Amino acid sequence: MGEVSADSITVEMLREACGTVRFSPLDVINTPMIPWCQTTLPLKTSGEIHIKLENMQRMGSFKIRGVANQFARRLKGDNFVTMSAGNYGKSFAYACKHYGSKGKVVMPETAPISRSLLIQSLGVEVERAPTTRLMDVVNRCVREDSMTFLHSYDDLDLIAGHASLGFEILEVVPCPDVVVVCCGGGGLLAGVAAAIKLSGCENTKIYGVEPEGACTMYKSFIEKKPVGMDAKSIASGLAPPFAGTLPYELCQKYVEDIVLVTDEEIKSAVSTLYKAGLVVEPSGTAAFAAVTNDKIPDISDKSVVVILSGGNIGKDEFSNFPD
Repeated sequence: MGEVSADSITVEMLREACGTVRFSPLDVINTPMIPWCQTTLPLKTSGEIHIKLENMQRMGSFKIRGVANQFARRLKGDNFVTMSAGNYGKSFAYACKHYGSKGKVVMPETAPISRSLLIQSLGVEVERAPTTRLMDVVNRCVREDSMTFLHSYDDLDLIAGHASLGFEILEVVPCPDVVVVCCGGGGLLAGVAAAIKLSGCENTKIYGVEPEGACTMYKSFIEKKPVGMDAKSIASGLAPPFAGTLPYELCQKYVEDIVLVTDEEIKSAVSTLYKAGLVVEPSGTAAFAAVTNDKIPDISDKSVVVILSGGNIGKDEFSNFPD
């Protein structure tokens, strides 16, 4: 797929990518979607709420969906570079190993060391840098080492792969009233929103959720253009240096609003989910935190889907969270 505008993306294009993801040799999982009432999680509101468990996905997060579509459309054995706080890098490294490609992941210095070591164990190089310099390092690799840049959120093939999650939601809840999705650079939110809206669910309200300290899409909505910031949050996977251009366009077109949660609300969500038997990383809890802290309007007696986007959290990281 070449570069296109949000207006030119069709449901047929996204369904084609969904087929690629479902039959990918990377073994992407159609993850479970369970009713909230069948868990021990506390719930303040009435309604039919489902939880999509992407924390149970291959490589621990939704990122493998986009990676599967990206690599299916690239030359096998090429030399790739990307930037990632961990989850995309993990799926990227897994795909590089499968396809016999060389790879390098440029990671923010704030990302847990355990994630760097895990990515290195899959056979790709890791270079850590300040968040504001990530693209400088990527550009150096492209210029000096002739590497091909695969973007971790601002890429049409990636976004189309993430749309497969939206189609899976509709297989269980054909026309939900509300869908709540975490947002970092915006790739997942854009893909899910486009899949749902282009499938005919015109009345479905889709909300993105960002940490207060890493709210690039929220600020982009205010400025009416993609913007960056010196993002800082315990949810490192939701703290990119800037919002993606194509994700921003798609979110402007299909997303109702972006809401914010605090790091303390994220920490509490990690603990609450863990007590209910669900291992979810801070970045993966943002949508859940928004619902449990009444950040999403008008969900009483509605059909709601909440995405838990990833479960890559090490034992060492749990000491940061309340009992």
